[in-house]
Amino acid sequence: MMRVTLLAAAATALQPGARTKVQQPQRAVISEPVSSSAENCDVVNFEDCKPPFSKVLAANRAEIAVRIMRAGTELNMATVGVYAYEDKNSAHRWAADESYLLPKAATPVGAYLDPKAIVDVAEREGVEAVHPGYGFLSESPELAKLCEERGIAFVGPTVENLLAFSDKTSARAMAIKAGVPVVPGTDAAMSSAAEAKEFAKENGLPLMIKASMGGGGKGMRIARSLDDIEAQFEAASSEALAAFGDGSCFLERYVEDPRHVEIQIVGDGDDVVHLWERDCSVQRRHQKVVEMAPAWNLNDAL
Repeated sequence: MMRVTLLAAAATALQPGARTKVQQPQRAVISEPVSSSAENCDVVNFEDCKPPFSKVLAANRAEIAVRIMRAGTELNMATVGVYAYEDKNSAHRWAADESYLLPKAATPVGAYLDPKAIVDVAEREGVEAVHPGYGFLSESPELAKLCEERGIAFVGPTVENLLAFSDKTSARAMAIKAGVPVVPGTDAAMSSAAEAKEFAKENGLPLMIKASMGGGGKGMRIARSLDDIEAQFEAASSEALAAFGDGSCFLERYVEDPRHVEIQIVGDGDDVVHLWERDCSVQRRHQKVVEMAPAWNLNDAL
């Protein structure tokens, strides 16, 4: 009878929207209410500080979500996790103070690509902020817009910034407008491999076929001949659709053995600073393996 009761309870907990409450005996939270005049938290001393938000939801999975929850705990915020059925035993489900099962999707990762389902959980459970981490919906204007409409803070860029930069073709257009040199490429996403072949005939090979949305090296394929284009276009589009919920791709001439140097910018809505340059040229499958800061052997004028 005991086993039947436990199985029934487990089945109930795995219904969409069902709540998992996790005890956190080592949670570093203060026991008394924080004064409204308390100082905002910092990462050095958070014993007596005012949390940025009372409750934050990590709109991601696995290690990324766990890191968000750890930061929330350190800043005295309650944390909420969401998980796909396939992630029912994943660490991020149990790292949160509360966790909720997302509606079933066509693929396991697809559950994390439904902004409405995530914001519905946030609104229902009194979440004040949604942190998307990176990947998945981190560059989704739709998620940011839904949060804005529901009165929930989105920990990330504004809707306007996301609309400009989440689509790489829009970002490319802004770079051209600002006078930044770019390699030959398409002004918009290609709808078929046939269009890609026409571009290659006019602009040459090899080509880099890139997902219009998302990042992290996903949805990128190199075509070195006209015969390669169709298969590589379909592969890039399929991977982008699975990872970002959008299979659109655009084209650029592929640059052999380039240096990948970037400057990261951080803003909190009021102030914006840059973190100088870093060299990210050591990569595997278009994903950065080592970042060196400052970047080595750069021309001073550059």
